[in-house]
Amino acid sequence: MTNQAISLSTARFRFNATVGNRLSKIYTRTGDDGSTGLSDGSRVSKDSLRVEAIGAVDELNSQIGVLLAEAGLSETIRGRLTEVRHELFDLGGELSLPSHACITETQVTRLENELDQLNEPLPPLKEFILPGGSRAAALCHVARATCRRAERRLVTLAQAETVSPASLHYLNRLSDLLFVMCRAINRDAGQPDVLWRSRRAITLR
Repeated sequence: MTNQAISLSTARFRFNATVGNRLSKIYTRTGDDGSTGLSDGSRVSKDSLRVEAIGAVDELNSQIGVLLAEAGLSETIRGRLTEVRHELFDLGGELSLPSHACITETQVTRLENELDQLNEPLPPLKEFILPGGSRAAALCHVARATCRRAERRLVTLAQAETVSPASLHYLNRLSDLLFVMCRAINRDAGQPDVLWRSRRAITLR
């Protein structure tokens, strides 16, 4: 087993052990002073940059959960989103255990491949599109925007503390994948993309 694999296994063990202890009792009163515990045992303010990033990733995971509650999603999209949810939970664990990495460039490459596969049959974009179309596509757009916010929170954190570059790459590719999923969902539902209309002629080049 490589050193990276050992480090990853250790990080997950420590994270899972911490979560297991917390789940034994729902309230602990330890956060009443405005602080919260990270998986390494340290305590930080609930409005710290790291906790803001963890919360943004959690919101993204929750939003994807809402999207998955919609009927009519293709099995391909449903399966890929389900895998993403588990990886986002891993990312939250990584952020809660500084200096340990759960997200790797291999997962980033997988997102890129999935993006290319979904985008290939779609008509090329010549204009900007607005969030909308089918309900599922609109929800996917909300997830995309939430993903962008989570990425911004990680960028802010990375300016002050150590953040894995792979995690930043992952969220960047995921937002692109969600955008393409929005278009694929509308196509599957027989809904056209909602084109942005402007008094000025602006097109994608």
